[in-house]
Amino acid sequence: MTATTSTSAHAIETQQPIRTVALVSLGCPKNLVDSEKMLGLLAEGGLIPVGSDQDADALVINTCGFLEASKTESIEQLQRAAKLKQLGRIKRLVVTGCLVQRHRAKLLQWCPQIDALLGVFDRDHIVHAVQGSARRVPDELAIEQPVYSSIAATAEIAKKRRGVGSKGYFESDQTRLRLTPRHYAYLRLSEGCNQNCAFCTIPSIRGKMRSKSLGRVLAEGRELLLDGAFELNLIGQDTTSYGDDLDGVDLPMLLQSLHEMVVQVAGSAWLRLMYAYPSRLDTAMIDAVAQLDSVVKYIDMPIQHIADPVLDRMRRHTSRMQIETLLEELRTRIPGVAIRTTLISGFPGETEVQHRQLVDFVRDFGFDALGVFTYSPEPGTVAGRLHAQGAGVPVEVAAQRQDELMLAQQEVAFAHNSAMAAKEQRVEVLVDGPAASKKVSGEFVEGVGPGAIYEGRIPSQAPQIDGVTYVRSNESLVPGQLVSCRVTGWDQYDLVAEPVQSSLQPMSQSIRLIQPRVV
Repeated sequence: MTATTSTSAHAIETQQPIRTVALVSLGCPKNLVDSEKMLGLLAEGGLIPVGSDQDADALVINTCGFLEASKTESIEQLQRAAKLKQLGRIKRLVVTGCLVQRHRAKLLQWCPQIDALLGVFDRDHIVHAVQGSARRVPDELAIEQPVYSSIAATAEIAKKRRGVGSKGYFESDQTRLRLTPRHYAYLRLSEGCNQNCAFCTIPSIRGKMRSKSLGRVLAEGRELLLDGAFELNLIGQDTTSYGDDLDGVDLPMLLQSLHEMVVQVAGSAWLRLMYAYPSRLDTAMIDAVAQLDSVVKYIDMPIQHIADPVLDRMRRHTSRMQIETLLEELRTRIPGVAIRTTLISGFPGETEVQHRQLVDFVRDFGFDALGVFTYSPEPGTVAGRLHAQGAGVPVEVAAQRQDELMLAQQEVAFAHNSAMAAKEQRVEVLVDGPAASKKVSGEFVEGVGPGAIYEGRIPSQAPQIDGVTYVRSNESLVPGQLVSCRVTGWDQYDLVAEPVQSSLQPMSQSIRLIQPRVV
């Protein structure tokens, strides 16, 4: 497929104007923010975002390329979209995101039906890409491109093309069309990462860490709360390094500013800190979480392993002693803090003894939430080379170790939830919406009063990754409502609760009144 034949074929197609566009967002919350921003730009450009490709003239797929599994998922979505295009159900296929940035030269081989490619630093060109503009942004790599492509290799190159000279994150995440429920949103603090862990592809895809200016973060936080959000999940590849590339700004200052200048002005909100890097989380940051009422007492801090030789090979810049000291400090300085972590099983060179150390640590420390990934050898990474040189752990062994780690965590989580139910612990539940019907019946709701059942989360439960809390209520509850409850039961990783009756206030007292949002 040559650029010439591609251009002439697409020129015929784009004689019919593109009016409606659907978007598929894959991958992490950072990618989701990119998707939401592109939808906002498309709407500003006069295109109509629709919820299904059945109603769309154009389809945008925002891909993930972090791991081999995510690459496979993205390619499956591309193949599905290609069939839709061949059947004439969509006129135009646009592919964006991490897979484009990582595998730009291969994408047209995998899916020749692609009409446009956009990298992670070029989402502001989404309207041109979807509309089929013949204008092309020169790429520094000489590869075959479809009719429209914009793939800057780095953020610095993207800045130069736009004449931007400021430090840090230069893009704007404001005026986006959110894909999350109205009452919670993701607030990105930074993009990229400087840690260079041996297993990670993020620096090669998203580049060096770039912080948003303090003013821009505050402005976006205000916009999200005015749009109906109550919970702001603070994200970045490494939130604890926020401000390293700016002058006179750091994470504690940002948290304090969000609390005073955004949350207190709005009335109330939850701020949740995600993706803390253990070697960067210091006492000042811990104290900010402890002292600010709006910051929920929850830390998401991936430790990846606990055995020193594995941590060294991972290039994690920390040790078992440092991790244990930090975890102890978190629990001491933030009473009741919920700590979530992530682990990797089967990292190249991991021995059975080192794995057993990790299992014992999970069982002994008692994380509030935990996820385990089996190691994925990624081309271009230090760990990927170790794996290729024969240090890899067999896939079946890594999977078995993953199961053992999750079983250890299961014991911890089940005991924790059982204790909460036995004490009928009081909790604040943020209602997400009515529960699926399959959750209404079953042993775990026995002992809960009659009425409808709703799904929600307490402060120690982050959206999409942690367990949930089911609330049986005799009165109607709405998404975004904060309800005081007592825990009455549990089902595996989830809690069951019922409202404390005095907490069911009239709507105007329990949730913030906002103007209707027009989409």
